Amino acid sequence: MAFGRLERSTGPQPMSDINMTPLIDVMLVLLVIFMITAPLMTSSLKLDLPKTDAAQPSDAPQFISVAIDPAGKLYFGDEAVDAAVFAARVADAAQRNPQTEVQLRADQSVPYGRVAELIGVVQKAGLNRIGFIAASGTAAAPR
Repeated sequence: MAFGRLERSTGPQPMSDINMTPLIDVMLVLLVIFMITAPLMTSSLKLDLPKTDAAQPSDAPQFISVAIDPAGKLYFGDEAVDAAVFAARVADAAQRNPQTEVQLRADQSVPYGRVAELIGVVQKAGLNRIGFIAASGTAAAPR
């Protein structure tokens, strides 16, 4: 008795296309995360600033930020520079505006003599308004 041909029908063909929408969504989320965190990572100069109760932010209209790290390296803004470049940049800032304030950040482990040398370079360039930046909080015990 013949019941007819028993044919096996082929199942649906596998889909060879990749759905790109979830991949693009993940990529865009990662892009946004990196765009937000990248500027926060650029100013990573770690200094142990002295603490004082009287530390108040300055409202100087024009200022430059200089720093000395524990190893004695000089920074103009957040960029590490050698002594000659530092002196040239400070002199350039003084030439543009002699009333520019210098905001000095120095790690508390930096010897006073090194800070005095930096102040001498700044004053020699013609800038006399120097502010010392300290962290807010309770005053640290003298060492």
